[in-house]
Amino acid sequence: MKRTYPLLVLAIVLFASCQEAKKPNNGKLDIVTTTTMITDLVRNIGGDSVNVQGLMGSGVDPHLYKASEGDVSKLTNADVVFYNGLHLEGKLVDVFEKMGRNTNTVALAEVLDKDKLIGSEYFASNYDPHIWFNIDYWRQVTTYLTEQLSILEPENAGYFEANKVHYFAKLDALEAEMEQTIATLPREKRILVTAHDAFNYFGEAYGFEVVGLQGLSTATEAGVQDVQNLAKLIMDKEVKAIFVETSVPKRTIEALQQAVLSKGFEVAIGGTLYSDALGNPGTEEGTYLGMFRYNVNTMVEALK
Repeated sequence: MKRTYPLLVLAIVLFASCQEAKKPNNGKLDIVTTTTMITDLVRNIGGDSVNVQGLMGSGVDPHLYKASEGDVSKLTNADVVFYNGLHLEGKLVDVFEKMGRNTNTVALAEVLDKDKLIGSEYFASNYDPHIWFNIDYWRQVTTYLTEQLSILEPENAGYFEANKVHYFAKLDALEAEMEQTIATLPREKRILVTAHDAFNYFGEAYGFEVVGLQGLSTATEAGVQDVQNLAKLIMDKEVKAIFVETSVPKRTIEALQQAVLSKGFEVAIGGTLYSDALGNPGTEEGTYLGMFRYNVNTMVEALK
C-alpha cells in the first residue's frame, strides 16, 4: 500500500508557509477539531461565534486516523486546531508538530495534572488519553478551552464564559443522574469488559473493574492468550455481559464470547458502547452528554 502520510506533512508545511492567518468572510473564528467529543465541546462553548470543522466522524478510531489530502487545507487555514493530545491521535502527531510552527494548535488534555492521570507501561505516552470518561476532567478541559477561545477572541470572552457556566450546569446534572443510575448496580457486578482499555477513568470514578481485550490504543492486537485469560476471568467472576465498542471491530469481542462458550460458560454481548467517538450527528448519542448517559444505562441494564 502506498504511504502518503509523509507527503501530507510536507504539503502542510509548504502550504502553510505561504498562507497568511485570516478569518473567514463572516468574521468568525475558524476552528478545526479532531475527535467528535472535542467538536461537540467547542460547539457548546463557541456557539454562534465560531465555525467548527471536525476531522473525525462517528465511529472513527482516533488511534488509527490518518490525515487525508482533504484535511490539509482545513488544518492550514484554521485560526486554531483543538485536539486531545496524550497521543490519542497517534498518527497525527507529526502533522501537529509541523502545524505548530504556522498555526495555533492546542492539546486540551495537556491542562490536566499528569500525577492524577492513569499511566501504562504499554502505551507510548505513558498516560491513558481517554480523559472524557471522567466528568471532572472534562470540566477542566472545558475551562481551558474557554480560556483559549477568550484569548483568541477577547471581545466574546463574556459570551464564552456564559456558555461554560451553562454547560457546567448540564455536566453537574449528568453526574448526579449517573451516580443514581450506577447506585442501582451492586458493586460485585461492576465488572466492565470491553474491546480495549478506554473506560479506566470511568471505572476509577464509579467503582468499576475495567478490563479491555486490547490495550489503551487499538493499534495493539489482542493475542490468543489474551482472549483465554480474559475468558477465565469472566468465568471466575461470573460476568453476565461484555461490550462491543462502536470504533473497534466487533470480531474481537465475538471471539471472546466464543472462547467463554467453549469453556462451558455463557456470556452475553450486552450492547455497543461509545468509546473513542460519539454517535451520529443529530442523535442524543451524538453529543457528549447523551453518549455518557447512553453508555451508563447500557452497562447497568446489561450487568444487573
